[in-house]
Amino acid sequence: MAAVAVEGCADLAAELRAARTAAPGPKEALAAVGGAYAAFAERRPALYDAMFTHASDLPFATPEAPEPLRQAFGELREALRPLAGDDDLPALTETFWSGLHGLITLMRSGRLPRENHDERLAILIGRFAR
Repeated sequence: MAAVAVEGCADLAAELRAARTAAPGPKEALAAVGGAYAAFAERRPALYDAMFTHASDLPFATPEAPEPLRQAFGELREALRPLAGDDDLPALTETFWSGLHGLITLMRSGRLPRENHDERLAILIGRFAR
């Protein structure tokens, strides 16, 4: 499962990078990255679960993390960098990622209604894009 998760992170990183670099400005880049992350989770649910839901011995959030994991996290970080102000960028990125993952996981499990997903995603991104 670890190999699948690493490969999935490489795919996710590429999609996030494409979304971020195509955006005309920092707020649009954050919105594009958040949307791309959510779309990836919706389009590839089994892979997303292997990457971020099922137990794994992958060393996330450490210098020993495989490069694709660092790249995927790095795309979230780079989307937030111009908007971070005085906030600690790694902690801000972890918080944003947690928010995205939480919204997606709660919606997919039926704990949040699917029909309000886009609105919740826009609120989350809007709070970080201030």
